[in-house]
Amino acid sequence: MACWVLKSSLSPDAVAPGWLPGTTRELNRCLRRSYRLTLMRPGQPCLLWVSGPRRPGVHALGELAAAPVEDDGGPVVAVRLTRLAEPVARADLLAEPAARDAEVLRMPAGSNPSWLSPAQYAAVLAHAGADLPPTPCRVLSRGWDHGSS
Repeated sequence: MACWVLKSSLSPDAVAPGWLPGTTRELNRCLRRSYRLTLMRPGQPCLLWVSGPRRPGVHALGELAAAPVEDDGGPVVAVRLTRLAEPVARADLLAEPAARDAEVLRMPAGSNPSWLSPAQYAAVLAHAGADLPPTPCRVLSRGWDHGSS
């Protein structure tokens, strides 16, 4: 795994009113209880995937700001996300050989969080192009070992 995928049916504007492209927000995202929560660590790359009929795809890139915790409504995780100027479209990732088998594309109604392999995450980063915030690149190059950072 190279990146956590946090899904939302809401647009970034609805997730965080006033969130402008190119700016960073720290948000709490709801999760489903699973073994995956024990694998999540601060500093690991993550992205915001917006599902549904209007502009599905990757709308923000960033990292986990904390480990998941239990909230009144269930598990949540704090994330630090930078909104992309233009989303990485679901259709673009489906057309990308390295990304088309991503869990979020195969099972859009699957668990939250989902994940991307290194090749799938690299495809997202390549499509994000100039909109790419520096943090995910640095985190990806360090891999999952965040004990020394």
